[in-house]
Amino acid sequence: MIRTTVSDDVAGWLDVLGPLTFYLVVWGLVFVGTAFFVGVFIPFLTGDGLLFGAGIVAGSTDRIDIWVLAIGVGVAAVAGDQVAFLLGRRYGRPYLESRKGRWVQGAVARTEKFYDLFGWWSVVIGRYMPWARVFVPVIAGVTRMPYAKFLTANVFGALSWAVLITVLGYFAASNPSVRPIAYIVAGVVIAASVVAGVRAWRQDRATRTSTDA
Repeated sequence: MIRTTVSDDVAGWLDVLGPLTFYLVVWGLVFVGTAFFVGVFIPFLTGDGLLFGAGIVAGSTDRIDIWVLAIGVGVAAVAGDQVAFLLGRRYGRPYLESRKGRWVQGAVARTEKFYDLFGWWSVVIGRYMPWARVFVPVIAGVTRMPYAKFLTANVFGALSWAVLITVLGYFAASNPSVRPIAYIVAGVVIAASVVAGVRAWRQDRATRTSTDA
């Protein structure tokens, strides 16, 4: 069931686009997820769900190399966070305040507390949390976190997240011994991402509607 809900659409991309474009689309979605706030509203298409699905596709066909896919996802994740960090550093707090919607501003406030509490580790841990994944890099830039310090945390967090989740999806399809565990983990993480995305979209839409009225 999990395999059907996660990978069918992503597998369809491979059939339509071919291997090279498939890599580029997956990497591009991961990049824009944090670089341009896309992951706030569609975490399933830019985060854990995408990685699980792509990994499952790689485990089901020899057209996709799992290590090319996973390392490319890691590079895209690092690059996306770097862009978000530089935008926060360049434009400061007004850039965060330009993100309208009560839920978004609430997520910003929660992320600021999270960042203040964990510092360097917030960049690493935040990779595994849909709301923190998007906002921590920008807040790190706004607060002028030293560039080298952010880069080390970004590389460690992004690569571990990308490789772990993508490879887990791969083994869910290719290795019967770990398949049940992989599917359980996939289901929990993907469900959390979908719920977060739907909740964000509905609350932000309601806020915009009341503001316009």
